[in-house]
Amino acid sequence: LLSFRRKVQVVFQDPFASLNPKMNILDIVCEPLIIHKKFIDNSVNIVKKAKNLLENVGIDNNLCNRFPHEFSGGQRQRIAIARALALEPEIIICDEAVSALDVSIQSQVIELLIQLRNQHSLSYIFIAHDLPVVKDLADRVIVMKSGKIIEEGDVKEIFSNPKEIYTKRLLEASPSLEKMYENN
Repeated sequence: LLSFRRKVQVVFQDPFASLNPKMNILDIVCEPLIIHKKFIDNSVNIVKKAKNLLENVGIDNNLCNRFPHEFSGGQRQRIAIARALALEPEIIICDEAVSALDVSIQSQVIELLIQLRNQHSLSYIFIAHDLPVVKDLADRVIVMKSGKIIEEGDVKEIFSNPKEIYTKRLLEASPSLEKMYENN
């Protein structure tokens, strides 16, 4: 299971609940590196790597000794992303990773996830109810209802030509700027 954990990491919906409140953020990002130390290059300076990860997600190194409660929700999510990146995973599971954030912060975190995906050749499994977010971030989509797959395919195909009634209704119910302007 340890080797699986190195390859697959998770970013949860509520970063405050997933970050240890008794640890400062530098320790939080260092922790997976320490736990998996025998599996990483021994020449790696763990603290330096953790600081680089925090900087890469937009957290200033001057804040490393602060605790999770001293950060905003968006900053805490960035810290959780840095922790997930620490072991250089192949896949990051984002479980409603932006749903608890304000819309402006959501877009910043989504842009960060896209940037990190390109930099680190990452794959995401992005679990979300927010269809516009899925459309912006995903290449493929699976639509589920009551734990069963209803429809799956290329994002462009699903969003432009859904085959299943459930998928059509989901897309119709999803807010969009076009619909807002049509109604006014």
